[in-house]
Amino acid sequence: MLKLRIWGVRGSIPCPGKNTVIYGGNTSCLEIRADKKIVIIDFGTGIKPFGDWLMANDFKNGPIDADIFITHTHWDHIMGFPMFTPLFIPTSRLRIRGPVSYEDETLEQIIGSQLTYRYWPVRISELSARIEYAQIKETSLDLGDGLWVTTKYLNHPILCLGYRFEYKGKSIVTAYDNEPFRNLFPTDPADPGYDEDAAREGEAAAQEENEKLLNFFQGADILIHDTQYTAKEYAAHLGWGHTSFEYAINNANRAGVKKLVLFHHDPNRTDEELGKLERAYRRQVSGKTNMQVIAAREGLELEA
Repeated sequence: MLKLRIWGVRGSIPCPGKNTVIYGGNTSCLEIRADKKIVIIDFGTGIKPFGDWLMANDFKNGPIDADIFITHTHWDHIMGFPMFTPLFIPTSRLRIRGPVSYEDETLEQIIGSQLTYRYWPVRISELSARIEYAQIKETSLDLGDGLWVTTKYLNHPILCLGYRFEYKGKSIVTAYDNEPFRNLFPTDPADPGYDEDAAREGEAAAQEENEKLLNFFQGADILIHDTQYTAKEYAAHLGWGHTSFEYAINNANRAGVKKLVLFHHDPNRTDEELGKLERAYRRQVSGKTNMQVIAAREGLELEA
């Protein structure tokens, strides 16, 4: 059985308060279970309640053993790391994988730099768990017990990976902190920088990358996709590395996705606003597709 549970839904920064009680205010953290196998995606602030839950439930049945995948190293996706309780338990076995961009530091150094006295009272050398780090690119990995993961580069200002987990014929895909690929070359012949060949090649390259993403999503039982903006909002945030609700819904439908989870909510989006958007987009797709459209909320559980 392949299952998803959501522990953090927000992008950019945690936003607790009276206006985020229903959908949640923690930054991104996902739990995937392939039967008894534990997979975690991102160390956003949602990792704190998840770590506490693991200690209260899984730990009584034996040591915590988990594969952890970081989408990218922007702070909202790693800031919960110092508060993940299993890090301080000697019997924990944690395999942390993720991409690193142009920096000289390793994945361990980037994540672990939060555990220095200038930021935090506990140092990385004080962690007790057995932790393995691996920097990954586009690849496919056998995680054991029939669980596979395939990675895909996304379009974000820093190197970022989407993940496709497959287990016993079921699949869960993540694609957040992702923006549609677009032609970066001038396409107006009146533009002083216009070059016909460059414009044509740029358009072809963007279309090719967007088609690769559609193939990556193809037939997914669950797709967790970035929807930080409405289409109108997105037009004012080109290049920020996020997607509109409309684009995500359209692409998921084209790819034959069964359940689309709207994710990486803008920190300024209130429960009331998210509820209205969720209902509006459900009405738009009603009768046109069998795909379910669900706004991510903390505690949401779905089975692939």
